[in-house]
Amino acid sequence: MLSFIKETRSCWEILAEETRPIFIYGMGNGAQKILDVFEEYKIKTEGIFASDEFVRGHSFSGFKVKKYSEVCSEYDDFIVVLAFAAGYDSLITKIKRMSGEHTLYAPDVPIEGGGLFTYQYCLDHAGELEEVYSMLEDDLSRKVFADVINFKISGKIDYLDDITTAKDEVYTDIINPGENEIYVDLGAYNGDTVSEFVSFTNNRYKQIYAFEPDARNYRKLMNSVEGMENITALNCVVWSCDTTLSFASRSGRQSSVSAQGKPVAARSVDSVLSDGAATIIKMDVEGAEEQAIDGCIKTIKKYKPKLMISLYHRNRDMFYLPLKIRKLNPDYKIYMRHQPYIPAWETNLYAV
Repeated sequence: MLSFIKETRSCWEILAEETRPIFIYGMGNGAQKILDVFEEYKIKTEGIFASDEFVRGHSFSGFKVKKYSEVCSEYDDFIVVLAFAAGYDSLITKIKRMSGEHTLYAPDVPIEGGGLFTYQYCLDHAGELEEVYSMLEDDLSRKVFADVINFKISGKIDYLDDITTAKDEVYTDIINPGENEIYVDLGAYNGDTVSEFVSFTNNRYKQIYAFEPDARNYRKLMNSVEGMENITALNCVVWSCDTTLSFASRSGRQSSVSAQGKPVAARSVDSVLSDGAATIIKMDVEGAEEQAIDGCIKTIKKYKPKLMISLYHRNRDMFYLPLKIRKLNPDYKIYMRHQPYIPAWETNLYAV
């Protein structure tokens, strides 16, 4: 069982035994989540640092934020714990260079929901993990699945190096969009993924539906798609049914359904399409993927659209969502790919 998992000790356990100074790299929500886990595991924090160009006398959680160069001059050997996400090449290169200078961990803390992705968590869900591993379509998908899990346990960024592929490879090797697609974008953000789709179809498509609940993002989306034909943009949450939900707007990628939010309209894909077809559905809805899928059940069963689904918001996404999709349509071929990102965000399922 679980022969593809090499890491049996979490980075939290290893950090709890460290004698070298431990510094958190970054501030904000990610750093606070890590500090909370540090308290649980009784891990001592020596301090907080940021990139030299960003330090302006900040303080965070009782620590004066230092420059990286200051920490390097004060300590010969220390541990770096990454507390933010890096999704563009120059920052990823910077983090990799830092990992060559000092021991670096990028701990996995879920974007939504609680709990930690530890080896024990894998043992608790061994049957589900084995089932997903066995049903993946190709060797690269199985390697992505295994290495992302090992990364989540260990926080070692080397696991992400060999499995990172460009998004254009997904479009050309798996999705293969034609010139008559009906594309449904759930979590359209500022229009970036609509633009990606249009570029890969050479601006030839039948219809686009773009869902974005955050008001500021929606305005950016509308500016992005201005002048485009056959596109319907909806300023609403995507959900399992038509209803009203509380939504926390953060004017970025992490806006989400939350008890601390304001009431907003929610729609299901089945309702919006009204028994009409979809040929490609993309989902990146900040932890509401399960509810979004439930709102697509009729469409998925009737039309069997190609699916592009995020697998990184909740701990169970890696196994729960693939199993849910396979149950809806046993004929789907299931792939996994990881696009450039540290930690393992932009790990996605593709079903065709």
